Amino acid sequence: MNNNQNTIRVGLFFILGLALAWITFESLSGGQIFKKKGYTLVAPFGNLKGLKTGDEVLMAGVKIGTVNSTRLGRERVEAVLAIDPTVQIPTDAVASVETSSLLGSQHLAVSFGKAATMLQDGAEIKTKATVDMNEVISQLGSLGAKLEQVADGVSKSLGGGESGSGSLFTKIDRLVDANGPKLTETIANLQAITEKLKSSEGTIGRLINDPKLHDELLASVAEIKLAASDARLFVSNAQGIITDVKTGRGAIGALLYDPATADNLKLTVANIRELTTKLNSGQGTLGKLISDDQLYKDVQGIVKKADTAIDGLGDSAPITAVGVAAKALF
Repeated sequence: MNNNQNTIRVGLFFILGLALAWITFESLSGGQIFKKKGYTLVAPFGNLKGLKTGDEVLMAGVKIGTVNSTRLGRERVEAVLAIDPTVQIPTDAVASVETSSLLGSQHLAVSFGKAATMLQDGAEIKTKATVDMNEVISQLGSLGAKLEQVADGVSKSLGGGESGSGSLFTKIDRLVDANGPKLTETIANLQAITEKLKSSEGTIGRLINDPKLHDELLASVAEIKLAASDARLFVSNAQGIITDVKTGRGAIGALLYDPATADNLKLTVANIRELTTKLNSGQGTLGKLISDDQLYKDVQGIVKKADTAIDGLGDSAPITAVGVAAKALF
């Protein structure tokens, strides 16, 4: 009986050992012993940052696979991923190495994609670099050293480290002692100016305290704006006139830019000059009329004779009147 019990006990311990071995192996393999391994993806990185075989691949916190292996590539390192066959990953999804806990364990996080096409077995998934905590801690350490140097420099400047004459407080004391009277005078002047402003003295004081002056100033500004608008309109019109002149429009434009008009004007001026020269020299009927006094006297005599003849016509018949007029004239 004791032999049978011992045999049963040994058998139970053996079965329990097999169960424990199976559970351990299943845990170490990620529960993939009796499951379909799915399809493989390759994630290239510049640095895996502690990612190792067996780490989880998560999408929005849900496990979708494991890191099957890691390997060195050409100027990069690659993580070979075993993805659950029931999970489809879009081609624009991005993988990154993330920290799982403060203890430093890592996992591979995959973002959601929006592409309609899916990654196939053996494809390469897009990746992005993440911040390494070791680098952050190293940078914080160097930053702390720099801050310590800055604090030391500030302490020395304020005179905390040395009592020499170059400390900041010493320089400020000397500056105040040297310029104390000037500062006092300046403050007194500022007080006097503010008192005058309060009492409406001066232009600025009146402008601050007199509403009427303020309104007049605003009205003046409005008039200046109106004048500026008129000036802009005048300049615009002047520019239009200049443009017309340059294009040969109008009399001035034609005179400046039309050769035929310019030649005609020159010919007219020449003719007028020639005519005035003849008039001054007494040439022609009009010239003699202007320059010859005798012609004026002859015309005056004829006019007087005509007046006498007209006076004699009052008592004569028409035929006699014609004879008298002819006799009087000739």
